[in-house]
Amino acid sequence: MLQGTVIRAYSGFYYVEIDKEVWECRLRGKFRLLKQNVLPGDRVKVQDGGGKTGVIEEILPRVTVLERPQVANVDQVLIVFACASPDPQTDLTDRMLVHAEAAGLLPIICFNKTDLVGPKIINSLKSIYDNIGYKVLFTSTITGEGIGELRNCLKGRLTVFAGPSGAGKSSLLNAVYPGFELKTGQVSKKIGRGRHTTRYAELLELEPDSLVVDTPGFSNLYMPEMDNKNLGEMFPEFMLYAEKCRFNGCLHKAEPDCAVKEALHQGKISPERYKHYVVFLEELESREKKY
Repeated sequence: MLQGTVIRAYSGFYYVEIDKEVWECRLRGKFRLLKQNVLPGDRVKVQDGGGKTGVIEEILPRVTVLERPQVANVDQVLIVFACASPDPQTDLTDRMLVHAEAAGLLPIICFNKTDLVGPKIINSLKSIYDNIGYKVLFTSTITGEGIGELRNCLKGRLTVFAGPSGAGKSSLLNAVYPGFELKTGQVSKKIGRGRHTTRYAELLELEPDSLVVDTPGFSNLYMPEMDNKNLGEMFPEFMLYAEKCRFNGCLHKAEPDCAVKEALHQGKISPERYKHYVVFLEELESREKKY
């Protein structure tokens, strides 16, 4: 049995890197019966079929799994949104942050296309996320702003690029490493969002110890499966105050003597972030009622 890493999956084939060579593999039928997915980033065991082809026989235990985009064994998530064209969607940013937190992954926020906006918009985005503890990058592939800092963030890690179509994920990767020559697209003026230029998630090597995953964009995202009581833990700024709430298991919504809501009223928590939290909480509560 040979061991390798799935770098992409496409049209029923799984492309596995084994000893620096890419093998075209199929999936053993038992995985389909068990409805078990093989994801980019999975470490697998392969039965040699000759001519750099094979059959995936075993998926090795995963360290991490991100639900959207679906990838395995990554270290961190670079959440990419544009400052304009298309306009940033902070509700979608916060949804992606919840997914990263739930998966136990380090999230980094990247606002791209700074060349299209002025200081007012940049400062408003900074004000939401600056004091939470997340690393926030501002980048432009036109001016080169932030590209060096982004490159440093990727060193020695396996990083998945995630965000909506048109945010410039592939353009950023091309700027970090021009050798990728990834296909890029423009934002549609009619619908106000980008077209998908990346069709499937794929692992790409920056350096021997630095890998990135380019992924297709998305325009909506559901909450990951979790108990609604755990949602507050996905908001790091809430955790500074949650222990002072009157009730254990406080949902920070309608309960009296809630320290999180008090911090909100004192301006210590972003009203926008709190508004998104309530929307997410109601979504989880609605889901639980259905089951």
